[in-house]
Amino acid sequence: MNATGYEITRTRDAINNVEAYFEQHPALLKQATGADQLVPAPEAGATQPAEFHCHPSNTINALNRLKGMLTTDVESYDKLSLDQRSQMRRIMLCVSDTIDKVVKMPGVSADDQRLLKKLKSDMLSTIEYAPVWIIMAVALALGIGTMIGWRRVATTIGEKIGKKGMTYAQGMSAQMTAAVSIGLASYTGMPVSTTHVLSSSVAGTMVVDGGGLQRKTVTSILMAWVFTLPAAVLLSGGLYWLSLQFL
Repeated sequence: MNATGYEITRTRDAINNVEAYFEQHPALLKQATGADQLVPAPEAGATQPAEFHCHPSNTINALNRLKGMLTTDVESYDKLSLDQRSQMRRIMLCVSDTIDKVVKMPGVSADDQRLLKKLKSDMLSTIEYAPVWIIMAVALALGIGTMIGWRRVATTIGEKIGKKGMTYAQGMSAQMTAAVSIGLASYTGMPVSTTHVLSSSVAGTMVVDGGGLQRKTVTSILMAWVFTLPAAVLLSGGLYWLSLQFL
């Protein structure tokens, strides 16, 4: 969580404005959360409980917690402990979920929807970002992987999915389909694999052409799809656990 003093101030202002909006529209908050009664913010001087349970009815209390963490003297997240930073991120994401529910309600005006979306963006700007070193590391990993395994990928995509070789027209159709699909996925924020989209596009052209598919290769691709998610979950979870032990 590397943020400048200006960015933290913008986040703090967004938290204050979100709280002010919900205090002015308690009926909307109750309707969005489905709760008959909202959990109020504690009185001044009261001790906050150590644990925080994310529930929409707890939104006002959650915003009060954030204000308590991001006091005016906090100009860098380094002043917060690791546990405080983790809790702050969790509370912010909890509040953002409530904002999303309120925005989708039919009784909210277009101006209020734009306001809430802007406040949500400002609030999360310091916790939802990719550091430059991560972007460089990912780009480097993709580049090295492509340089090493490009021939195998090209052979599998071009020759081993269908029973016949891929024509120029099939290649163009598959590439256009992959480009449009990935572009739409990027715009909507959907997690889509470039390899999965491209291999599926090639398989579609092979089926339409009447050449058929190679069962062994298609089975291997399907198995890779099945195991990608759990393998990625285990790997990322393990790396995150290790980072917590040493950082």
